[in-house]
Amino acid sequence: MWSSRTCEPYMRVTVHFVEDWELKSACLQTSYFPQDHTGEHIAEALQDALTSWKLNLTGLVAITTDNGANVVKAVQLNSWMRMQCFGHRLHLAIGHGMDDARITRAISLCKKVVSTFSYSWRKRRELAEVQMLLGLPSHQLITETTTRWGSRLLMIERVLEQERALSKVLFADMKTRPLVLTWQNIEVLEAVQKALKPLQDFTDALSGEEYVTLSYVRPVLHLFNTSLLAPGEEDSELCKSIKTSIVNYLNNKYADPSTSDFLDIASFVDPRFRAKYIQSEKMDSLKHKVVLEAESLLSYQSRCLSELPGPAVPESVDRKEAAVAHTAKKKRSLASFFQQSTTTSTTFTQREAIENECSSYLLSVCLESDADPLKWWKEHEVAYPALSCLAKNTFVCQPPAPLLKGFSVAVETL
Repeated sequence: MWSSRTCEPYMRVTVHFVEDWELKSACLQTSYFPQDHTGEHIAEALQDALTSWKLNLTGLVAITTDNGANVVKAVQLNSWMRMQCFGHRLHLAIGHGMDDARITRAISLCKKVVSTFSYSWRKRRELAEVQMLLGLPSHQLITETTTRWGSRLLMIERVLEQERALSKVLFADMKTRPLVLTWQNIEVLEAVQKALKPLQDFTDALSGEEYVTLSYVRPVLHLFNTSLLAPGEEDSELCKSIKTSIVNYLNNKYADPSTSDFLDIASFVDPRFRAKYIQSEKMDSLKHKVVLEAESLLSYQSRCLSELPGPAVPESVDRKEAAVAHTAKKKRSLASFFQQSTTTSTTFTQREAIENECSSYLLSVCLESDADPLKWWKEHEVAYPALSCLAKNTFVCQPPAPLLKGFSVAVETL
């Protein structure tokens, strides 16, 4: 859901798919949406969009959305699998971790300092002079953008970098002297900076649309819990509190059984990770789910292929083939009975074949972390036909963040 520059509401529907083992996306429609943006209206509009494009809901893997309550309700009403953009989820988790009176007070003071210098040419001139005097970089202050948590971190880092120069300029004016940062404010800002700095690159990295990102969610959560957001001995109590709050929020949001299973399967079919980040006690259950899911996909593909109209074969060709088959029939030898018996004893059911695929796949060498899993599957599709089908079905889930950028550009032309 979006609004144009003239405040007219629109809804954009985008589909993602894998073609020749490359991630593809296509905007189906950007349509005028004058109704109230309730969950019921959005759910109905999404159904109408899929129907108008004659898309089979059986092929719908999941829908990726932000955290808007009306959009979430629309997905629930349609009984679809929903995956929230990890970048949005991380933004909310960080906001949850910053819910502390000390942090609120220090951030508010930072904003006032930035605002003071932003609207006063005299203050900026004095700041430049003090920067040269103290040998500090000639950097301007950074304004926070509410919807981008990274901008808050950049604002804090710049204020801490220029703290000596800012204090000197602010203290020289009686009106701005109350804005001078105290040592308590500096300690709070340093704690926030230390807690959030390791997360700075994850929002953009996990919001890509030209490479697989869904399978990274489980490894990233493991990394957060064991390393990046694990409280350290040198961390202050506030820093530990921020890290713990962010981790607990993310863990709770991804604890839903269906979501957790989907992330486990996505990580499992990524040759860079396989079972590396799956809990050992869940492996047997996960293998069973992988086999059932792959079996279901193969059956669905068979049904789709059977419904396709085949080429017409002339009757004369059928008669010729029957005549050739009749003349080619030969008397069987005694050895042929033993060959048939051997062949029959080594055949597997479809489920057993998929189970063997899983065992062989887990024994193969893991791919390098910076390698392309889509390229690997393209090269090994013949060796693992069932699992490759599951991988292709799983990797289509993409975050909406980059798509929203494209949408905003599209709406400007309307």
